[in-house]
Parts: sequence; structure tokens; C-alpha cells
Amino acid sequence: MSRPVNPVFADLPTTVFETMSALARQHGAINLGQGFPDDPGPDDIRAVAARALVEGDNQYPPMMGLPALREAVAAHYARHQGLALDPASEVMVTSGATEALAGALLALVRPGDEVVLFAPMYDAYLPLVRRAGGVPRIVNLQPPGFRLDAAALAAVFNERTSVVLLNNPLNPSATLFGRDDLEVLAGFCRRFEVTAICDEVWEHVVFDGAAHVPLMGLPGMRERTVKIGSAGKIFSLTGWKVGFVMADAARMRVLAKAHQFLTFTTPPNLQAAVAHGLAKEDDYFRTMRAGYARSRDRLATGLGALGYRVLPAGATWFLNLDIGAQGRTDDVAFCEHLVRRHGVAAIPVSAFYPDGSVRSLVRLCFAKSDATLDAALERMADAMRSAA
Repeated sequence: MSRPVNPVFADLPTTVFETMSALARQHGAINLGQGFPDDPGPDDIRAVAARALVEGDNQYPPMMGLPALREAVAAHYARHQGLALDPASEVMVTSGATEALAGALLALVRPGDEVVLFAPMYDAYLPLVRRAGGVPRIVNLQPPGFRLDAAALAAVFNERTSVVLLNNPLNPSATLFGRDDLEVLAGFCRRFEVTAICDEVWEHVVFDGAAHVPLMGLPGMRERTVKIGSAGKIFSLTGWKVGFVMADAARMRVLAKAHQFLTFTTPPNLQAAVAHGLAKEDDYFRTMRAGYARSRDRLATGLGALGYRVLPAGATWFLNLDIGAQGRTDDVAFCEHLVRRHGVAAIPVSAFYPDGSVRSLVRLCFAKSDATLDAALERMADAMRSAA
């Protein structure tokens, strides 16, 4: 190009998801890399969306979201997480959680502000922070526990810190942070007057009797937390891109102005369908979790029987292999060999660490049918035999 362009985006490499998905297509591989189910999603929710598209209003809905969806969001979180939210002033609908994250960072980060991030991290976080003018301060969480450490937090929080961005449950580690971890983080937020942006899109996909604890619900955090949820993750409809943001009224006024000049609004038929879904009885959520837990156990048990070391997976659609147990130290090379030679696509976890420091973990998505998982296990068995 003859003129300079924004280096935040111009210098970004091709994402590992795009690379591995392209290799999967090229080699006819089973794609356990990119995180999406091979299920169409709940019939009733899709039917409501279709009916609303044909029979409903398809002109601009309110910028903040349909009142019915905002009321459903507030009612949903009151019922499931004990949060008291005003749907009129503390809830906003966005075109997916990534838009919500972008808007929150643009609204809350001033050029030069420091932003605390935790790796492994969703690949959008770092460019979004830099685009907002923030200075990233990254804490590397270490496997297998990926716990928050007070000493590590003390090394990055200071008077210049304006925002901390937390993904809980954490993708790709499949970790659910409990109250003890959150209390540590909340203490630093209160001490330094820091706003926490909480990416909680996996909040319903938790296993083994665990319950998600929202940081917003901890003492002193109600007025300094931006909570973000995703219908795509709650209802296994990743292509819908319907997110919701919750914050106190003062912060929401600023968040709304950022949203206004990003996407402004979200398809009204999808909003109507998500409102229907959020009002589902508790049995729906229990059944959904049980189904994914069964798929997790099917893949984890199968991999363990083949000799792979599988890390605990307490949430999300993912589990991780510790290839270091096989004496391997290059997760990228492992994944490229796996997809090219054995027809299974996975994601090297080093891609989620900006410094690439953790090179011994490989992420697999278990949100697939039994037939897909069993076929992948057959190919993983061949990969293990060839490595012996």
C-alpha cells in the first residue's frame, strides 16, 4: 500500500483458527479445532426466530435492544445468579459478545491506560485493547490449574490500571474460577478503583455440579463490573451473534454510546427468539450441561485409554491434551502433523499466549456427535501408534 495503515490490524498474523480450519478442509480432517457444535440448535428457539422474521417487524429495533429481550435478560440473571438488574438502564443487547467487548474497551479505556489481561486469552482481546489505546499488562496463568495468583496480580496492578479483562469460565483452559480466585481479583479492583470487564459467555456450560459465580455479585463489585453474556454459547447457536451487556446505569450510558457507533442494533427476530430461550425452565440448562458433560467424558476417556494425558475440563466445550507427557515441546508442529497425517484438526494453546510461552498443550472441541468423536478417536489412536 502507498500510504501507512493502522499497525494494530496490519501487523496481525493469520489466526490459528483460520489456519487450522483451512488445513482441515484441505485434508478432509475431522475439525475438533474451531469451537462450534455440529448440532443445529434448539428447535423451538429457531422456530421463534423464523416466525418473527416472517411475521414480525424487520425495521430498526431500539438501539439498546428489544424491551422484551432486556427484560428477559434481567429476569434470567436474577433467577440463575441472584443479580438485580434494571432492564431499562442496566442491560443492553449487542451483536455478539465480541462487539460487546470491543465497545466496552473503547468506552472505558483512555489512551495510555493499563489493562490487565490473563493468558491464555481469546485472540480478540489484545488487538482490541491496543486499538482502544490501552497498554496491555499480561499475566500468564500456568497449567494445569490456571489459578489467579495474588503475587502475580500485585506485579501488574497499579494507579495506571483502568480495566481488568477476565474470561470466566476460561477458554481455552476449560477452567471455572471459583469464589476464592474471584475474591483475590475483586480485592485488587477495589483497591485500585479498576473496572472489571467480565467475559462470561460460558457461564452456563459448567460441569460436575459446579456453579458459575459472577464477579459482579461479589461485595463492592456491582458498580465496577461490566458483565457480558452470549446467546450463541448458551443455546449452541454460534452464528447468531446476540450478546448482552450488564453494568450499572452510569457506565451503561457510556457503553451505549460506543455500541451506537459500532453496530447500533441486532436483528430483531433473533432478539425475540433469545428472549424466548432465556425464559426456558431450569431443566433445559441441566439437560444441556449433561449432554456436553457426556461428550466431554466420551472424548476424555477415549483419549486417556489411548495413552494421552488429558487435563481436567470443568467448563466450556473444550479439553486439553498435555503433549509434554509424550516428550513433545512444540504444540504447533504437533497440530500440523495431526491434521496433515492423521486427519484431526486441533488448536495449539500457545496461540492463546501472546509470548507463546506454554507450548505443551493442545485444545480439542468435544461439542460434537458421538460418531464424530469416535471417528476422531480412531484417528488419534493411529497418531499415538505412529509416535510410539
